[in-house]
Amino acid sequence: MAISVFDLFRIGIGPSSSHTVGPMRAASHFVWSLEKQPLNRIVVKLHGSLASTGVGHGTDRAVIMGLMGESPDTIDPDSIEPRLEALGNATPLTLPGGQSCPFDQQRDIEWDERCLPFHPNALVITAYQDEVVVATNTYYSLGGGFYIDQACADKGGIEEDTTLLPYPFETGSELLELCETHQLRISQLMLENEKAWRGEDAIRRELLTIWHAMRVSIENGLQATGRLPGGLNVRRRAQSLHQQLLSPPTNQRLIVSSFTVMDWVNLFALAVNEENAAGQRMVTAPTNGAAGIVPAVLAYYLKFEPDACDDDVVDFLLAAGAIGILCKKNASISGAEVGCQGEVGSACAMAAAGLAEVLGGTAKQVENAAEIGLEHNLGLTCDPVAGLVQVPCIERNAIASVKAINAARMALHGDGDHFVSLDKVIRTMRDTGRDMQDKYKETSKGGLAVNAIEC
Repeated sequence: MAISVFDLFRIGIGPSSSHTVGPMRAASHFVWSLEKQPLNRIVVKLHGSLASTGVGHGTDRAVIMGLMGESPDTIDPDSIEPRLEALGNATPLTLPGGQSCPFDQQRDIEWDERCLPFHPNALVITAYQDEVVVATNTYYSLGGGFYIDQACADKGGIEEDTTLLPYPFETGSELLELCETHQLRISQLMLENEKAWRGEDAIRRELLTIWHAMRVSIENGLQATGRLPGGLNVRRRAQSLHQQLLSPPTNQRLIVSSFTVMDWVNLFALAVNEENAAGQRMVTAPTNGAAGIVPAVLAYYLKFEPDACDDDVVDFLLAAGAIGILCKKNASISGAEVGCQGEVGSACAMAAAGLAEVLGGTAKQVENAAEIGLEHNLGLTCDPVAGLVQVPCIERNAIASVKAINAARMALHGDGDHFVSLDKVIRTMRDTGRDMQDKYKETSKGGLAVNAIEC
């Protein structure tokens, strides 16, 4: 199975790749397949985690936009609210085929917390004409914006991309062996594989476009003020922290040099994830819940490395993508499937690998950096308060960003030899997620989600 780095880094909107990006894409796929068939009702039934935390994650809103034919990478986030208001005033859905269809959000979106057998993130969409079913399909949102339909699930899972890669790998050990045999860095090997889909100029251009989108989310987060939507009244902190870093209080001037670098890393991650929580433009990296880690570490490198350039951006994202592919193939990047270790843990490993790569690490050192980053996120639960991607998610990205930098530095101080391989850690993440109780997997039924709101 071939996975591209562009499958992991997707431009979309917040607050969740599994609950927002994936369902929007699935709903859009469904209505585009209808062509111009006349309809008088569409019913969406959300299952499992999509039902448990779908309100806080904006799943219902995302599905409605998808039914209108919108795509996460092109929709204007600021257009969503007025369109939903119009729909609430009895304006019918306008489908991509041009036909109109009445839609009552209260009636036509159903919430069922029972999980379907294949995956805990599931939605069933059914279209009717005069109470006769015109079309129906079941979709599974697998994390990171990936989704499959029931036909694909019946065949065993992820729809196979049969693209022939020059250097195919399924495990970290295979990746290292290929690098050693062909005398390639991980970023070089990934670049050669990406050429199976597109030319080198296009690869570099699109990776820089990804970075541009990440950078814009940082910049927007540094400017935004106020409180985040959803009811928790979480105050945005990135803007005020940015002002403090630009003009530190007089009594902090003596210590600012010791902590400024870490503060900048925290700042970048907070900025991204506050934008994510507000439902703004994002890049899955590999998910929205963990979207701040890769851009925070890359922004840190670009800010403090005087010789940094666009080539470093490309190499960073390619190396990070290699680790994300391993996590997705051999475990999961879905919080609903394995907890937050699959989101923040995978992102931490990816960022650590990317940083080690651009700092000149060998393939073994890059693999070691990823292993350290993931190993020390094992068992991390996904228990967001009130079902919102805010507490503890925003701070968790900042902590993991600093952890990724530390992982890279530790790996670079060694020779790449280490006790536990990345493959074993990924396998442990998979097994730990399988053993983890469902209340700790993006359902907001346990852990911090329950204890934080006790009266």
